[in-house]
Order: sequence, then structure tokens, then C-alpha cells
Amino acid sequence: MKILIVLTYFAPYTSGLTVYAVRQARALAAMGYRVTVLTSHHDQTLPAEENLEGVQVVRVPVAFGVSKGVIMPQMPFKAWQLIRTADVVNLHVPQMDAALMALLARLRRKPVVLTYHCDLQMPSGWINQLAGFVANLAHHLSARLAHAIVHNTRDFAEHSDFLKRYLNKLSVIHPPITVVPILVRDIQVFRKKYGIHPGERVIGMVARLAAEKGVEYLVQALPEIRQSVPGARVVFVGEYENVVGEGAYRQKILAMIDALNDQWTFLGVLSEEEKSAFYHVCDVVALPSVNSTESFGMVQVEALTCGTPVVATDLPGVRQPVSITGMGEIVPVRDAAALAKAIIKVLKRGKRVDPDSARNIAQEYAPETVAKAYAALYRQVKEEHG
Repeated sequence: MKILIVLTYFAPYTSGLTVYAVRQARALAAMGYRVTVLTSHHDQTLPAEENLEGVQVVRVPVAFGVSKGVIMPQMPFKAWQLIRTADVVNLHVPQMDAALMALLARLRRKPVVLTYHCDLQMPSGWINQLAGFVANLAHHLSARLAHAIVHNTRDFAEHSDFLKRYLNKLSVIHPPITVVPILVRDIQVFRKKYGIHPGERVIGMVARLAAEKGVEYLVQALPEIRQSVPGARVVFVGEYENVVGEGAYRQKILAMIDALNDQWTFLGVLSEEEKSAFYHVCDVVALPSVNSTESFGMVQVEALTCGTPVVATDLPGVRQPVSITGMGEIVPVRDAAALAKAIIKVLKRGKRVDPDSARNIAQEYAPETVAKAYAALYRQVKEEHG
């Protein structure tokens, strides 16, 4: 089967959406499927075409950017060529080109699977709001044209103003999540490299420095946490310097963090090996996201598979891993006091995730498991609509 996956950004760009798509594409290719990814040539240092671990990546030139999206005049022509040879087209949204891609696939009589990651909420400003309106319109058109829609949980779908209109097309497939296995010495090397001492209690956060992540609530919670757990500190992993569209938010957070001194550390983007060591070093991982642009939070499952409990906000979809496993705490959205209380509770409890439970979680969310579910859905829509 020939699968065409279309999305705005792909590796090496890093976000929850792109990490999902990279793992999905590679797992499908490893199963023997011919996978092509059509994406933007957002970074001119990257080749226009290349093969990444069995996945053929085709990048379309970018004319200019609009908010967090890009305009690619050549996209329809390249898509028309690639759709012709595909058996199924899988669109990942948010994506400004989604409706046009779905329409071209329909014109080619190819089945369309839409992977819906999150609701779109744009920053303030008329350009951003206009871009958001156009993108949302494109998403609704693509959802109407799609033969099937995939999301991580039914919980999010039933509460999403967007997805609840298309529940008749919904297929629930877990996101692909993997953590590189490491040795005890890898953890020791990580501690030494980043100056994390054994006596400290590490509160981890893995995210882009973006407004929807609710970073300010963890900043506000930290002083109260340290009153009860004096050795507590936050270690933040992820892009924090050049996040598209988040310059003003970055300045706001950095100003808040200035008073915390060495209680807050940014590590930037880590390799998969170092990120695995990071999860093992953490005593708890915080996920204080504030709106439906966060629909699941793959990092919390990564933490659970490493034995580390999670404190997450009570958002549809986001609350599912902790609610189902009981391995952590759920707190109200935008409530720094409740976040502090829950983190203190987890730190004082000191109980890590049971190893058998961690292994079961890892298997349930493994890219191979997810790829098999996608392959079954692709075959179904191909038989019914191809």
C-alpha cells in the first residue's frame, strides 16, 4: 500500500504534531508500506527531497509565513502528482492546506484519512485571527471531505466544538510514543552534565515555550512548592528560544523566571537518549496546559513509561493517561495554587510507577501498535471508498 502523509512541518522541526507524524511514518515504513511525506521546505538548509529511515520526504518551497502557518503556491501541483500514485491520503491538521489537499484527493478518487491533533487557538492580532479563521474553515471542509477522522481519545472529541460534529467518522487511535532504553550510568552522566545533584527534587516539564503550555502557572507555583520541599527545582526541556509566534510570551516568562535564579533551568532540545535520562531523573513531570490546543500531551506517557508520575490539568484528552492509570494527579486549569499542592503531594508521596504498569503502557502506545491500527483503518477506507 502506498501512503501519502501531508502536514505543514516535518522533521527536523520539533513539535508534538511532527513527533507524532515522524513516528507514525517510520513505523508504517518499517512494516513494508511505501510512505511519502509532503511538507513545507521551511528550512532552506534542508534538501528538497530525501529519504529518512525508509520515509520519502518531499518539501515544497515556502513563499512566506502567516502566523504559525506557511503559504506554498507550488503545493497543489506537487500534491496532485503525489496523490495520483497513492492508495490513501492522510492529512494531519492543524494545516492551512488541508481542505485543498482533501479536495484534490477526492478528485483523484483516493480515500482521505484526517488525523486531527488539536483545536486551533491563535494569538491576538488581526493577522493571526484572520489566519485562524481561514485555517478553521479549511479544517471543517477537510473533515467533511474525509472518509475517516482519527484522534487520540473520545474524551477530547466529545468536548471539542470541532470534532463533536464528526463523531460518526471518528476512529480512536493512541498517539505513537517511544522512549529510548538507557542504563544507570546514562542517568549518572546526565546528572553530572547538567548539574543535577542527587539530593534535589526535580520537577520536569517538556514542551515548547508557548502560551498554551501554561508555563507561567508552574513558575507561580514553584515558590510554594519550595516552602514544603526546599530542594525542589524545575528543569525545562524543549525549544524555548525560537518558537514561531511566541516571542512576546517568551519575554513574559523569562521576566518571571529571573527572580528564581538556579531554581529553574532551561536545557533546550535534547536527544532521545538524553530525554529518556531526563525522565528517569525527574521526581514528577508537570503538564499545566491551559486550552484545547493541547489535546493529549504525549510527554506524560513518555514519563509514565520511565516510571515517573505526572501532574496534568483537567482538560479533555489531557486528563486521560493519569485518570486511567492513577499514576499522578489531575488539577484545575490555570490554578497555580492547586498545581503546587498536587506537585507537593506527589513529591512527598515519593512513589514511582510500578515497572509492570510502565511496560504495559509502553506497549500500548508503541509506534508499531499505532501503525497497525492505522494500517487497518487505511485498508478499511480503501476497500470502502478507494
